[in-house]
Amino acid sequence: MAQQQQISLPAKLINGGIAGMVGVTCVFPIDLAKTRLQNQRGGQQLYKNMMDCLIKTVKSEGYFGMYRGAAVNLTLVTPEKAIKLAANDFFRHQLSKDGGRLTVFKEMLAGCCAGMCQVIITTPMEMLKIQLQDAGRLAAQQRVMPSVVTTLKMAGTSAVLSRSYNTSPAPQVMRVSATQITRELLQTKGVTGLYRGLGATLMRDIPFSVVYFPLFAHLHQLGQRSSEDPSVPFYWSFMSGCLAGCTAAVAVSPCDVVKTRLQSLKKGANEETYNGVVDCIRNILRKEGPGAFLKGASCRALVIAPLFGIAQVVYFVGVGEFLLGYTPYNIYSA
Repeated sequence: MAQQQQISLPAKLINGGIAGMVGVTCVFPIDLAKTRLQNQRGGQQLYKNMMDCLIKTVKSEGYFGMYRGAAVNLTLVTPEKAIKLAANDFFRHQLSKDGGRLTVFKEMLAGCCAGMCQVIITTPMEMLKIQLQDAGRLAAQQRVMPSVVTTLKMAGTSAVLSRSYNTSPAPQVMRVSATQITRELLQTKGVTGLYRGLGATLMRDIPFSVVYFPLFAHLHQLGQRSSEDPSVPFYWSFMSGCLAGCTAAVAVSPCDVVKTRLQSLKKGANEETYNGVVDCIRNILRKEGPGAFLKGASCRALVIAPLFGIAQVVYFVGVGEFLLGYTPYNIYSA
């Protein structure tokens, strides 16, 4: 068993990459709506809900406006998903070397380790994606309140990051690329600039993995045909991934709101900056109430559920193994 797991590690990495790219392509517009809903403040409600956000985005930015920031996500989601899924497999294997069945605690520990590994990629990916996704919201806010100048509330005076939206009646969304943002952050903040919000990302991703992986493992096990035939139909893998992902996503949604607020470099009119996780939590509670921590929770559930459902189908059907010639491709069992 150990030998097989070592042999199939490249296949696991391929599976994670394929699953990430397919999943992100399918659900990215909902993720964009989630970011914009989480970033809007109580007194500046530009969007009523997810559908209202998507409709207004298409009207003001066109169809491809819903995919702002998708390129950076598609580029980095391959290593991110590959690390997350392969790391969980690795740690589960290490924790079960004594030959005994994994306890729930050990499953949670494996998930915790996987969550810690993935933030190496997740933090800069989310940092860049959020800037691109939120640009349309700031421009829309400027159209609603044209007399107010939307400024950047961060240290440094770089050309790209410190530019203000103009105050004309119909300002356009700034076309700033991920490459420009990365270059300016490295010049003004160094590598640490790309890892802004690292603590909040850990606070979100570790609990998510602790909940998701053990829950998925147990749900997936329920689909086994029999003790003699442990194979699971692909649709059961999909449903298990969806349900476990949805549950974990909603559970850590407050942490995701905090992370999004901390990683947003540009602020709209009268939008405050935060000095760390504790200050962010305190200000949100004081100014917007506990309900603000669930902003975008339904969107996040709709993003994560199919994303991880697709990921687990690709992973357990064994697309990577098939491509590398390890096993025959079989869509009916994992």
